Amino acid sequence: MTRLARPGGSPPTPRSVDVARLAGVSQKTVSRVLNDEPYVSADVRRRVLDAAAELGYRRNQAARALASGRTRSIGVVTLGSALYGPASWLTGIERTVREVGYTLRVATTMEGDPGGIASALASLLDQGVDGVVISEPIDEGVGLISVDVPVLVLGAPPTFTAPQVVTARVGAGRLAQAVTEHLLELGHATVHHLAGPQRWYSARDRLAGWREALRAHGAHEPPVVEGDWSAASGYAAGRELAGDGTVTAVFAANDDMAIGLIRAQLEAGRRVPEDISVVGFDDIPVAAYVTPPLTTVRQPFDEVARQGLALLVQVIEKPDVELPPAADQPVELVVRASTAPPPPRPIPGRGHRASPHAHGGPHGQPAGREVPSTQP
Repeated sequence: MTRLARPGGSPPTPRSVDVARLAGVSQKTVSRVLNDEPYVSADVRRRVLDAAAELGYRRNQAARALASGRTRSIGVVTLGSALYGPASWLTGIERTVREVGYTLRVATTMEGDPGGIASALASLLDQGVDGVVISEPIDEGVGLISVDVPVLVLGAPPTFTAPQVVTARVGAGRLAQAVTEHLLELGHATVHHLAGPQRWYSARDRLAGWREALRAHGAHEPPVVEGDWSAASGYAAGRELAGDGTVTAVFAANDDMAIGLIRAQLEAGRRVPEDISVVGFDDIPVAAYVTPPLTTVRQPFDEVARQGLALLVQVIEKPDVELPPAADQPVELVVRASTAPPPPRPIPGRGHRASPHAHGGPHGQPAGREVPSTQP
């Protein structure tokens, strides 16, 4: 039998009694703090957690599972994608799960695999997770799925049954309305939309929000161009729109497509924002540094994940306690230099409203405004 030994000279593994001694409390208090039990003062809790961190103490999860009947683990079903949205959700979930003292188990699905979600859930349930996070952005046409642990929904997954369901998401439709309204308020007669693939729930929401804003303002609804989230598809759409001088404003469903579209417009001799305004969605890290800096929507992925996970943990640990409704998370329309009033020339067949620059003008300092999201 092979035994794994610590390298010579390394300190022994710290125990809870060592944490208690360093924090100046009893072992029972250490246990209560590490089990996140109530009736422990904030000062004592901080001393215990600081002592545990200083000693590098790690709880024996197997022993805790036997004692409590829980594994203190949370599973997440997520799309295997490097796209900014799914990757940001997963990062926020992973960070928050560690903060609440649970371990994370991840099961990924692949686009175009209708059975992937059920298989991923079965894998996580076989591992004994105490709760599941479903961050599945694509409609794969899956039927009803039954889950026997509490579930946190991020986005809009297939229908399922579970003991308790917690929902946390940003209302993408409302955000798309805000983007469209921003362009209309600048004086553009209408706004074209470069949509994401319509199998994605978020792409549908953004399309619906754009359409609702146009109708509310009595603006013409141009034909929708659909991309695949990539800069290449944005570039192709930009080349298609570049020949139409009546196009003065475009809302792209994500930043990558917006950046590709801008490149095509510039190559065609159209200036951004003097001839055409472009808005993206997500506020990816490069958005502030492209030319021109991109007006876009910043989504609070971390905060939504943090709030949703906190509610899920409450459901797991106190299933009989009624939860408060999830609070709306503010999102920010970040106005940069890619948007401005339309060029001062008439649009054939349609007039355009003249309006002053909003939010400091196209070449001012980056600014932002909060737009309240809505829960679905």
